[in-house]
Amino acid sequence: MATNAIYTVKYRRKREGKTHYKRRLELLKGGQTRLVIRRTNTEIILQFVDYAPDSDLVRVTYNSSKLASAGWNYSKKSIPASYLAGYAIGKQALAKGITSAILDLGLQTSIKGSRLYAALKGVVDAGVDVPHSDDIFPSEERLKGEHIATMGDVAKQSTKYAKANLKVEDIPKTFEKVKNSL
Repeated sequence: MATNAIYTVKYRRKREGKTHYKRRLELLKGGQTRLVIRRTNTEIILQFVDYAPDSDLVRVTYNSSKLASAGWNYSKKSIPASYLAGYAIGKQALAKGITSAILDLGLQTSIKGSRLYAALKGVVDAGVDVPHSDDIFPSEERLKGEHIATMGDVAKQSTKYAKANLKVEDIPKTFEKVKNSL
């Protein structure tokens, strides 16, 4: 890192807006496994990560696009899909002996009731202990997709669902079926 009396060049990941080093250091000082949740425009990605000096060790990973194999053919970025992805990775984490973690949202904006917290709710419901407050979670009807099913004509006009012959009214039933199969 180049320095002089006038200017200090920041770390590359900090310049690119990818890493908040001060916040990351605080998470790493705890020495616990981190539950890393990242959202994209098309899916949500969850990982249980341990710190290692060379590079972080990913112990378990899951993304919502894998829900298609469990029978979820609806949006992979919705609140119900986020919950199901969280539930699935929570079950996998318990099978690998991970019983607790701390939440790492990175640089994402923390919004009460968002899909990030829907994924966290899935992990907690699966049985992994993650410190949280219950008022940040979406409501149960939003987790099950009832808000989408009751939108009526707006959701029915979705060409993606029409082409796949999917009925929006079936989202809550499909949600329960997929959750029980995970």
